[in-house]
Amino acid sequence: MFHSRIRRTAIAVAAAGALAVTSACGSGFDDGATTQQSSGPAALQVLIGSSGDAETKAVNDAAATWATATGNTATVTPAQDLSQQLGQAFAGDSPPDVFYVDASRFADYASVGALEPYGDKLANKGDFYDSLKQTFTFDGKFYCAPKDFSTLALQVNTDLWSKAGLTDADLPTTWEQLQATAEKIKAKGLTPLVVGDTRDRIGAFLVQAGGWLISTDGKQATADSPENLQALTYFQGLQKKGLAVFPKQVDAGWGGEAFGKGKAVMTIEGNWIKGAMANDFPNVKYTVHELPAGPKGKGTLSFTNCWGISAKSKFKDQAIKFVEAMTSVDQQLAYAKAFGVMPSLKTAKDGYAQQFPADGPFVTGADYAHGPVNAPKMDSVLSDFDTQLQKLATGDPKAVLERVQKNVAAALGS
Repeated sequence: MFHSRIRRTAIAVAAAGALAVTSACGSGFDDGATTQQSSGPAALQVLIGSSGDAETKAVNDAAATWATATGNTATVTPAQDLSQQLGQAFAGDSPPDVFYVDASRFADYASVGALEPYGDKLANKGDFYDSLKQTFTFDGKFYCAPKDFSTLALQVNTDLWSKAGLTDADLPTTWEQLQATAEKIKAKGLTPLVVGDTRDRIGAFLVQAGGWLISTDGKQATADSPENLQALTYFQGLQKKGLAVFPKQVDAGWGGEAFGKGKAVMTIEGNWIKGAMANDFPNVKYTVHELPAGPKGKGTLSFTNCWGISAKSKFKDQAIKFVEAMTSVDQQLAYAKAFGVMPSLKTAKDGYAQQFPADGPFVTGADYAHGPVNAPKMDSVLSDFDTQLQKLATGDPKAVLERVQKNVAAALGS
């Protein structure tokens, strides 16, 4: 899941460009209502960004079950490059009926009218976690059903923890405790914490301080705030004292690799780390905990996709029924077992916890998780922010935030 997430992000610019061209050329998505098929079976085309064979098989099986029960057909196609293929399909005016939409791309699609805003028509609309619903809300409309989600948590290498002379009493639950524990670890000659060098990891500290880059309604830049400054200053302090490092500083490609190789006692990663640890580092023992709370309380980040429905689909009613089937409690628990995702429904929480008790901290994080920046045309802005974060140890946090504020405001046109 981790690697497919990176792959989808890397190609996203192509899709955004294709959408922009489509919109600019006037062939867009608001040219009038699409004629809906009034009778007969629907033939849904479903495009997914699969994490692997297990996910592809699970979605195919679920789609076949739905089709048999309803008398419709649903052809599932796993994309090679989801964002690129979606962009090309929209530009060619031939989008699939149903498709995965990554949260980081959602606003780009919604802003040009590519998506049908069907969220409030779902029978189970009230059962999704509020934070996930907010992620897929644009201009006050709940657009699409969250498919599943991941959150960040704190992973602790139990052998290295003991080697540092630590016990459960040292598990950090606040920023102050995180620093104190990290100092104890460093005193033993070990690297305390490895954290990914982008906003997809460091952004959790912003949330814990009560900050973020953009207002909840997606209209105002909020990067240059005292809360965000407090967060970046705190993290920079960890870096300067050698308490927190980036993966590349310990010759690793990402936090999970550094953690698995024993190059740090702790890391901050999502629940996709489970598969990587099982496959690549099966002998490493570790525990998972909620992220330490900041000045404004607990905070983490969520990563999710929704089931998008094309505004051009001829089968919107059937597509909504399909999505309801794909997001039922039983189906989401089946997906969780098949390929390791967490259900987006609150009523599936207990069932998931029973099946995967060690994942409790990830699930609990849904109650206070923050989604990605929810506004279009943010690719270059966020890439620049990542570049600034990678130089944060020797940089000026205030200058970083002023730069992001200016760039976000420009992208928003404010």
